[in-house]
Amino acid sequence: MDTIKRLPDSELEIMMIIWAAGQPVTSAYIMDKLAGEKSWANTTVLNFLSRLVDRGFLDTSKQGRFNYYKPLIDENDYLKKESKSFLERMHKSSLKSLVAALYDGDAIDEKDLEELRKYVNEVAKP
Repeated sequence: MDTIKRLPDSELEIMMIIWAAGQPVTSAYIMDKLAGEKSWANTTVLNFLSRLVDRGFLDTSKQGRFNYYKPLIDENDYLKKESKSFLERMHKSSLKSLVAALYDGDAIDEKDLEELRKYVNEVAKP
């Protein structure tokens, strides 16, 4: 998992669509999912897909006239690594610092803290 590289936001957005699909998808499928959110040209999406293939995030296979893209990197593996990296970079590995920043910035409230308390109590049980 340490060899997983961090993705630029645009490529991560494409990967999130592919992970959510749960099956190989075409560039047309991705364009359809991006409709209304991004105004990327088809060539832009194809460039992102090509980069993701080159970086080892996707595999591509031709079926008839269409290329189908499937993930080679598991979504949970990527999110775990990215979350750990974010915590290290932005909060010097301090979960307390992260939670305090979110709370002080009004990004989480008491309900969120209670949910976090319950989760910590669940995973901390012997």
